[in-house]
Amino acid sequence: MKSAATWSAGLLFLGVSVVVGCRVADTDGVTPVPQFLAFLPWLLLPAGVGVLLALFARWWFGVVWAVVLLGLLAWFIEPYGKAGQPGGRPLVSFRVLTSNVEFGHATDALVAAVRREKPDLVFVQECEYTCDARLKEALGTGYPHRAAQVAGGSAGSVLLSRFPLGPADGVDGTMAMPGAVADVRGHAVRLQLAHPMPPLPGRTDLWRRELGELRDFAADHTGDGGTPLVLAGDFNASQDHAAFRRILDTGLHDAARLAGHDRTPSWPARTAPTFGVQIDHVLLSADFSVRAARFLDLADTDHRSFVTDLTLHQRR
Repeated sequence: MKSAATWSAGLLFLGVSVVVGCRVADTDGVTPVPQFLAFLPWLLLPAGVGVLLALFARWWFGVVWAVVLLGLLAWFIEPYGKAGQPGGRPLVSFRVLTSNVEFGHATDALVAAVRREKPDLVFVQECEYTCDARLKEALGTGYPHRAAQVAGGSAGSVLLSRFPLGPADGVDGTMAMPGAVADVRGHAVRLQLAHPMPPLPGRTDLWRRELGELRDFAADHTGDGGTPLVLAGDFNASQDHAAFRRILDTGLHDAARLAGHDRTPSWPARTAPTFGVQIDHVLLSADFSVRAARFLDLADTDHRSFVTDLTLHQRR
């Protein structure tokens, strides 16, 4: 019995160690490591079970192994990224909503949420042809400005705005990631929708490459002299993925982190907020503060929507 407990604990610790080791090494590794990294906090469960098995078997090396793993997990569960506030005076406030409508199935639920929440900017992922037509019909009057790349299935994306939009190059990807420059009551704000491919088994290189494209875009549009930036959408990555942390390292702030919701799950919606991972984000240049933020449950999609109230500040 004790031998079985020792072997079981060892296998649990070994599996957790591989994932935690990649997190320590600041790499996403190969399948299935990226998929497990998304749920890094939940690795506390197998590590905890392993502790009980090791104690039962009086396997003291295993107990020490577990303590090290639990300590590392506790360390990495802490929020990642910058959390400073801009020092300049407030210029203008507005509301942003991002939503993945899952092949357009949740379009009607999104329309209802937009009418209820009244955001000024709406980032919509997986908006195919019928979704685009429905948004034009239902929201065209209130949101006369748009930047859209409409396509079938999950590839289409739409950006809706109450503010006038000027053209801007998007980011290349398998799924559409359009961009624009909004005139927010006289202040230019660069908008960019994010929707890289997910880390599917055997296709993690594509996922990593498209997150890298977003990282390069963010690096080119942050820093002194750049236009204030809002980069929002379904990133298919969490703060526990090295490829996503590279984006934050360009100087962007995560609105959910600033509002105290850094570990609130957005996917899968069926089990959130009890279980899941936060892969839907609104990332901001240092010009913004966050007044409020929350996740919304929409019917007919596997993602929760995210809405946040932002204030643009004058640069010192």
